[in-house]
Amino acid sequence: MLRPQPVSTGTRPQSLIAEKLSGLFFPGPSVKLTDTVQTAPETPGSRRATVQCTAGKDTMRIPRIYEPAAPLAVDTEISLSEDGANHVGRVLRMEPGEKIILFNGDGYDCEAQLTASDKKHVTALITARTEVKNESPLYLHLAQVISRGERMEFTLQKSVELGVAEITPLISSRCGVRLNAERMEKKEEQWRKIIISACEQCGRATVPKLNPTEDLEKFLSEKTEDLCLNLNPAAQDSIKNLQIGNRRVRLLIGSEGGLSDSEIALAAQSGYHDILLGPRVLRTETASLVAISIIQAFHGDLT
Repeated sequence: MLRPQPVSTGTRPQSLIAEKLSGLFFPGPSVKLTDTVQTAPETPGSRRATVQCTAGKDTMRIPRIYEPAAPLAVDTEISLSEDGANHVGRVLRMEPGEKIILFNGDGYDCEAQLTASDKKHVTALITARTEVKNESPLYLHLAQVISRGERMEFTLQKSVELGVAEITPLISSRCGVRLNAERMEKKEEQWRKIIISACEQCGRATVPKLNPTEDLEKFLSEKTEDLCLNLNPAAQDSIKNLQIGNRRVRLLIGSEGGLSDSEIALAAQSGYHDILLGPRVLRTETASLVAISIIQAFHGDLT
C-alpha cells in the first residue's frame, strides 16, 4: 500500500525555484538567478553601479563620476575628489586599469583609466573627451514650492532626468517646511547632491542650476522673458495648447496645500498663465513631473 507523501509547508529549495524560473522567463542559455548581485536599496542622492545579469557572466556599466574642481583634459592625470574616490575605491572596489567616465558640468564626458585605486586615494588618466548632446532644446525652469520629506527629493531627482535646466525652491504661505538659515543651507546642499547623482545616472553632462530658496512673492516679482505657467485646477486652458516662442518656460508648482487665492492672483498679475493638467487633482510631486513630461513631449525632446 502506497503512503501519501507529506506536503511540505516550508520554503522550496532556492536552486529548484531558480531552475523553474530560469526555464520560464529565460528560455535558451541557462541563467543562474541565485547569482544576482545584492545591493543596498537605492535612495535619492545615493550612487549605485548598475549591474546587468546576463547568461554566464555579469556586465558592469562604466560608472560616471562628477568632478567639478578638476580641469578635464585628454592625457591629464587627476586625483578624484574625496567623494569620487570613496565611491570608486571603497564602494565599487575598482582596480587600476578599469575605466570610468568623468564630467564637470561643461557638457563633455571624459573617458578615463584608473592608474591607482585604494579606499582613500584614486587617480585616473583621461584618454578621451566627447561632447554630450542630450540637453533639451527647451530651457525649462522649475519653480517648486518645497514639499515635505522625500517628496521634494523625488521631484528634484526625476525633474533632472526629464531635462529641467534650472530649479528654484520656494516658500509659500501654505508651505509646510520652515527651516532656519543654517538648516536650509544644509538642505540645499543635500538637494545639490541629489541633482548631481541624477545627472550621473541619466547621462547628462550639464548640471541643472539650483538657485537659493526664495519667498514666492519675491520670485514672482522677478522680470523674465520666459513663458510663465502656473498649474491651477480651476484653470480653463490645457497645457497641450501652449505656444512657446523663445523656447524658455517657467513652471510654478505649489506645495501639498496648493497656492492660496491671493498667491494665484499675484502670479496672474506677474504674467503667469493658469493651465490645467486634467480633471483630477494631483499631488505636488505628481503634478510637477506630469507637467514637465507633457511640455517636453510637445515642445522638447521626449518622443
